[in-house]
Amino acid sequence: MTPQNTKEVCEIIGQALAGGEKLEIVGGGTRAQIGAPREIPTLCLAGLSGILDYDPAELVLTARAGTPLAEIEAAVDARGQALAFEPYGAPGSTIGGVLAAGVAGSRRVSAGGARDHLLGFEAVSGRGEIFRAGAKVVKNVTGYDLPKLVCGSWGRLAAVTEVTLKVLPRAPERMTLCWRGLADEAAFALMRAALRAPCDVAAAAHLPGEATLLRLDGVGPSIAARWVYLGAALAAYGQPEALADAAPFWARVQGGTGLNPDATLWRLSLPPRAALGAIAPLLAAGGAYLADWAGGLIWLALEGHEARIRSAAEAAGGHATLLRAPAAVRTRIPALHPQAPGVEALSRRVRRGFDPMGIFETNRFLDEADAN
Repeated sequence: MTPQNTKEVCEIIGQALAGGEKLEIVGGGTRAQIGAPREIPTLCLAGLSGILDYDPAELVLTARAGTPLAEIEAAVDARGQALAFEPYGAPGSTIGGVLAAGVAGSRRVSAGGARDHLLGFEAVSGRGEIFRAGAKVVKNVTGYDLPKLVCGSWGRLAAVTEVTLKVLPRAPERMTLCWRGLADEAAFALMRAALRAPCDVAAAAHLPGEATLLRLDGVGPSIAARWVYLGAALAAYGQPEALADAAPFWARVQGGTGLNPDATLWRLSLPPRAALGAIAPLLAAGGAYLADWAGGLIWLALEGHEARIRSAAEAAGGHATLLRAPAAVRTRIPALHPQAPGVEALSRRVRRGFDPMGIFETNRFLDEADAN
């Protein structure tokens, strides 16, 4: 089912309610492999496409949820602006899908995540009712902060039909500093030190055995001054080189694409200081990794050892999300990190507040609330 407007979304949800059916909300379908295999009727929002309003002077853009991410990026780039949280996705990814999955790129460490850039939205609840939250202003302090709630909710609260985003001026210049061949311990220490320095580092990543990257965004004189400062502050790690074309390095870090594309892939969110210690036993078991967000985000490729991965992430104060695996693994291992009982009970109550009959609960994430 591919509705073309919000009214049709209401009608489809109403029909599902009347028939006691489940619906899985999808956008471009580029993240459908995340979670357990399932045979559920889909509510595809890709038909709700198009930019509705874009005011570069006010730094605000409103678009339908099914608008391709590439279309929005092209529109803002043409006006010298950007989505500062650097969302990414496979061809066909929609802005609604990006927000539902809470996707943010390397610049999240300095610019914030998807939830920090969603100002408002329109959606249809599991009751079949249209509701709106937030506003088309950058500073809005009225009502509950529902935009932050729907980001990363994976379509389990409501069918989002329209979004309003904050956009920011694109950095006029960009430089990536690269240290070659640092040991993992030195690379993680360098990234932490760089983010503590008063240099407004935009992004920090590590490709083991190859390169440790720091990105500086801004105007030329400012970048040059910060480069000099960092060169002195981080002299113990050697002198970096300025990469003429760093895009291939950053592309490999984004989404873990630089790892084996056929391997089971995990996304670990960890405190940067604890990250290397948490993954050390997993690397000894045959894992490979890439680090982003100065070590706060680890892309891990490792077959098996699911319980060890989850335990290691939890012991370090983080969590692990299973992004890619054979169907047999996804059938028994939840994609999302299991929550503590109290947190899960609260999450279930929140979901039922938006979706009392559970029509958006499809057993995708193998949690108890989906089993009804």
